Amino acid sequence: MYAVIATGGKQYRVEEGQRVLVERLGAVDSEVLLTPVLVVDGDDVLATPATLSGASVSARIVSDAKGPKIRGFTYKNKSNQRRRWGHRQHLAEIEITGITRG
Repeated sequence: MYAVIATGGKQYRVEEGQRVLVERLGAVDSEVLLTPVLVVDGDDVLATPATLSGASVSARIVSDAKGPKIRGFTYKNKSNQRRRWGHRQHLAEIEITGITRG
């Protein structure tokens, strides 16, 4: 059985026991309930809102992490205008503890 969850504007295919890096959700060692977009159990596929009404994916936040460093530079010609910037996304590593069909 696997599920597709949506969190942080992205979708992830997850199975029970799998660890996934997602955007930060909360404190370490806390439990999180995620709503699935799709649940596949053998030949049964749950994809409509009516069939997914009771389905849920439970996960535990294992640790905090950071994504790769992104560096940018903007420049305008002949005006001495320069700007250097960087970004590093805060992530959370979650472990999927259970998938329920509802």
